[in-house]
Amino acid sequence: MAGKTAPFSKFEWMIAWRYIRAKRAEGGVSIMTWISLIGVTLAVFALIAVLAVRSGFRADFVDTIVGANAHLTVRENYMETVTVTQGDQSVDVTRRVDTIANGEVLAAQLGAVDGVTRAAPIMRGEGLASQADNSSFVQIYGITQSDLKDIPLVLNPQSSAGSIEDFGLEVEGGGIALGSGVAGKLRVQVGDRITLLSATGVQTAVTRSARRVTFEVAYIFQTGRYITDVSRVYLPLEAAQSFFSRDGVHDEIEIYVADPDRVEEWIQPLYAELGPEAFLYSWKDNEGAYLRALTVEDNVMFVIMAILVLIASMNIISGLIMLVKNKGRDIGILRTMGLTEGSVLRIFFICGAGLGTVGTLLGVILGCLFAIYIDQIFAFVNYVAGGGVWDPSIRGIYNIPAKLELDDVLKAVVLSLSLSWIVTIFPARRAARMNPVEALRYE
Repeated sequence: MAGKTAPFSKFEWMIAWRYIRAKRAEGGVSIMTWISLIGVTLAVFALIAVLAVRSGFRADFVDTIVGANAHLTVRENYMETVTVTQGDQSVDVTRRVDTIANGEVLAAQLGAVDGVTRAAPIMRGEGLASQADNSSFVQIYGITQSDLKDIPLVLNPQSSAGSIEDFGLEVEGGGIALGSGVAGKLRVQVGDRITLLSATGVQTAVTRSARRVTFEVAYIFQTGRYITDVSRVYLPLEAAQSFFSRDGVHDEIEIYVADPDRVEEWIQPLYAELGPEAFLYSWKDNEGAYLRALTVEDNVMFVIMAILVLIASMNIISGLIMLVKNKGRDIGILRTMGLTEGSVLRIFFICGAGLGTVGTLLGVILGCLFAIYIDQIFAFVNYVAGGGVWDPSIRGIYNIPAKLELDDVLKAVVLSLSLSWIVTIFPARRAARMNPVEALRYE
């Protein structure tokens, strides 16, 4: 009869359930059961929460970069020989040129490459922005209004003031756009005027004097990346060329492609359209070190959290060993009644694997809820702490991002179930191999 018992029969589940919920007075280990269940639940919850925040950080980091910056940038750098007249003599002087003379033509040529969504010639430099007693070093971009509207996180920022339609209006210098961090440092609002100071100003007979120009603020934006918002200033293209004393030329060409994550695929096709004096670099070249650091951190954090899940699973072993010891008499009786070793093994396997499975499911639910409601949780923590918990000037972003990925949830589930089921086999096997005569000797 015993040989005909089907694996995981109803009576095996019934006995396993009776053992799991049995109190210590009945020979069970109820407290250890709860400890094992809570341990696995918290471990899986922590694993999913960490994976979600990790994915959120990476996605937010990439989105704020490719949403406010060029995917690829073209610059030129070559030596040029010009003739300079000094008195009655003409002298050939070799100088380094790092500007692009035919920016519009080259941009149109690059924009025609398959997969390139936009190519725009721009001016770029640094300067000092000031208003009253406030000042800040800024990155200055010269760009047309139509090209500015094609920058996703400038056209559709997290928050904004003013209108992008007012950029480049016919006011003194033209209406300009500021990052919210720049506006905050200068304490200006839309309609206020700021002064920009450039070191590369007007060349005089003796030296080069700094150029100082006043502009009116037309648009303030917040991209979501602090380092961009605290340094970015957009000027109308012609105003920027005049400001940097580089009329008729451009500093670089910004290129946007269909898939920024696979930006490497466009490097060779674009180089085929460029001359030998041009060089090309992508957003991954600029941020490669940080991306690699994120990858290393991701792998290390997963290993650490996996160890945490393993430690939590060890509680199942402790509980099952105690359960096997307390149920020695029951095992002996069941074996003398004809129960096979396989049935005994499955009963205790159900006990341990059941705890691991329930704990995993509860952990998944808590982890998913944490990722979904992380903004509300963060707001509550910030409120309880009195504010200032998250400093964007240090973290580089304004809040804690979280992104639930199906792959991350599946990895957490597979890891937890695998560990909790595997560790259950050893005490269950010990129970199955228990000699019924030895178990009943002192009964």
